[in-house]
Amino acid sequence: MGKIRIGIVGYGNIGRGVESAVKQNPDVELVAVFTRRSPESLKINTPAAKVVSFADAEKYVGDIDVMVLCGGSATDLPEQGPHFAKMFNTIDSFDTHAKIPEYFEKVNESALSAGKTGIISVGWDPGLFSIIRMLSGAVLPKGKDYTFWGKGVSQGHSDAIRRVKGVKNGVQYTVPFEKAIDSVRKGENPELSTGEKHWRECFVVADEGADKAAIEAEIKNMPNYFSDYETVVHFISEEELKKNHVKMPHGGFVFRSGSTGDEPENRHVIEFSLKLDSNPEFTASILLAYARAAFRMNKEGNKGAKTVFDVPISYLSPKSGSELRKSLL
Repeated sequence: MGKIRIGIVGYGNIGRGVESAVKQNPDVELVAVFTRRSPESLKINTPAAKVVSFADAEKYVGDIDVMVLCGGSATDLPEQGPHFAKMFNTIDSFDTHAKIPEYFEKVNESALSAGKTGIISVGWDPGLFSIIRMLSGAVLPKGKDYTFWGKGVSQGHSDAIRRVKGVKNGVQYTVPFEKAIDSVRKGENPELSTGEKHWRECFVVADEGADKAAIEAEIKNMPNYFSDYETVVHFISEEELKKNHVKMPHGGFVFRSGSTGDEPENRHVIEFSLKLDSNPEFTASILLAYARAAFRMNKEGNKGAKTVFDVPISYLSPKSGSELRKSLL
């Protein structure tokens, strides 16, 4: 069987991560990168692949098995997801949790009309963490879920601090409280508010002559971002920011703390954790694994929109069922 032919829509951090991941998976190949920029101006790292305008994507129907959509959830994917699902099998990382049901229906309508398979909201949260929450709840129906994010760079919060007057540049890290994690890990089932689970750490480069006290006050009192959290603001130089804060690390923990049996009950804690040097590259690797699954599911006639809950886990692996049973079961 030939390689699975991949297209990438968008060439930001995740798009570049997907391109890199393709090189580590010998059963896939990159056919083209689709961009809103002038194709001539975009240089990619795969000489054999083409750079193509969004407007010309339809010309590649039949030449691409799965299109990996690498745009943002705020404005890109709500349009791109249903649009590309009319032409290709698709994978995306839509992560606006409250809008996932609505987005699912739109992609489902497009994919069904075209006989395609579109797997939405793929990543580590939503995605891998979602699977762990579901699995843990099924195993321990009597219990509580806890999710912690970090320590890691929050792109949305970093953007928010960069918009503050007098801020030249900045990065924000979401950091879980160790005492909260320890309490959950011990099976104490604490009641934790949002602010008791995480705190915010900001590294800010201020404009020359800017009022640092005013910047700090505005950041700490920013509603929906920082006002409900303990927030620490550090003012640093541009050189230090570039030296120590250009990577995009992230990670987190999912716990299910529950019990089984009659009196006396037996306590159990399920824990799953990630520690990532590069959030975009790790997310991209998950997207590519699910691209393999979308291809297989579509070949079997399993069409329409799907989530990680609907995908047989063995379909993520390049190994056959017999190989998996022999080597991993």
